[in-house]
Amino acid sequence: MPDFWGKTEKSLFFHSSHSPNHFTHDEKFSDLIIYIYAVEKLLSVKELSERLGVHESTIYRRCARGLLSYVKIGRSIRFRPKDIEDWLEQGGRKAVLLTKFISPHIYSSGGVEMPRGKSRTRLSSAYGSVYQRKTKTGHWTIDYYDASGKRIQRVAKCAQTRQEAMIALHNAVRKEFFKSQGIKEEKRPVCFEELADLYVENYAKLNKESWKDDMYRIEAHMKPFFGDLELHNVTPLLIEKYRAKRLKKGVSKSTVNREASIMKKMFNLAIDWNVAEENPVQKVKLFSEKDTMKERILTEKEEAVLLARSSCYLKSILITALNTGMRRGEILNLKWSQVNMEKRCLRVEQTKSGKNRMIPINGYLYRELLKVKSLNGKSEYVFPNPKTGRPFTEVKKSFKNACKRAGIHDLRFHDLRHTFATRLIESGVDLITVRDLLGHFSVRVTQRYTHSNQNQKKEAVELLVRRVRKEAKN
Repeated sequence: MPDFWGKTEKSLFFHSSHSPNHFTHDEKFSDLIIYIYAVEKLLSVKELSERLGVHESTIYRRCARGLLSYVKIGRSIRFRPKDIEDWLEQGGRKAVLLTKFISPHIYSSGGVEMPRGKSRTRLSSAYGSVYQRKTKTGHWTIDYYDASGKRIQRVAKCAQTRQEAMIALHNAVRKEFFKSQGIKEEKRPVCFEELADLYVENYAKLNKESWKDDMYRIEAHMKPFFGDLELHNVTPLLIEKYRAKRLKKGVSKSTVNREASIMKKMFNLAIDWNVAEENPVQKVKLFSEKDTMKERILTEKEEAVLLARSSCYLKSILITALNTGMRRGEILNLKWSQVNMEKRCLRVEQTKSGKNRMIPINGYLYRELLKVKSLNGKSEYVFPNPKTGRPFTEVKKSFKNACKRAGIHDLRFHDLRHTFATRLIESGVDLITVRDLLGHFSVRVTQRYTHSNQNQKKEAVELLVRRVRKEAKN
């Protein structure tokens, strides 16, 4: 039980100079509840019937007809003495229901609490409860009552942890309270720079492995443009001007889309954190990236030349990429504990999707790993840096030099992942299997990595000619 219940009646009026309409968002929500309820002892139906000298059933009938103002606490109802006095002074005219959405155990140890689920993930509080759905995404849901007494269960979109879900619940109930009491919130203006810092420290660093990339985009490009503008002044038009400026500097449309996605997430969080009313990025349409998608696939001839021109350690890394479709970071941080040579499979951990996946080891890769193990078997990492014994942080320079020696142009390391997926598709492997090997959530994402070449297109059209000839013979 909170400490304020042990205070005297005088100390409860720490905002005695305020009426409810003077409260701001900086004052605690619990203070508002104390102001409304804790000063006066709420009367039960029995106590009120004794004071008025009427039967308890009469009290219930008057409440049902809207003649008495009451507070609903779970299945019970309570009355404020002041409301009863005002009602009597007005000659018993029609009253209104004061509130229903405050949880009963905020001022009573009894009553009916919010429903509890079978799972231990549900956490109840004075305002309602939060729980995590048993789905792949594991969204957090908040459960409370609005000002009209209607039960609300909705997903807290930006909540990643139980604590963030509780904050979303707190804000939702507070808004309902202010709405029922006609209180207009006075919010302190938050500027874009402040929101950017909140986003990096309280969301990106905790939930994204690529948070450094987000921070660079924000510091190098977004902050200099939006600066100390208050959030309500960041309009869709201003965002369009920012995107146009970035394009004029020669930045690709896909890069501008990534930056817009970061801003969209920032404003969604700002709404949940109650520092913004709307998300202006939602009104901005992202650029189509169909024309910017690179269809660079390594041919078998190019592969042979590239491997021949690569250093020993780089050659093993490239063979792993071409035969597993793993990302560069997944390969460089691969440990021997993740490789099962007996069952010929490896387990990919710390993935972009956050889920581990198993990839079979084919004969070509198996022989290469045996060579690597004979050289680096004492290290916990499959591809350690011989100078440090730790994983390579980057192979960009050595890969670029190998491509230059092999006479290969416009090839990125990530294109090896594209090559892996495309070769599987050309060999007749279905998209579902390719999706699982690549570790994608959706087949739609997998389709971006599969590119049909001109030979495939030619063969596909030739199938029509063969069909016509077959029908003509019959």
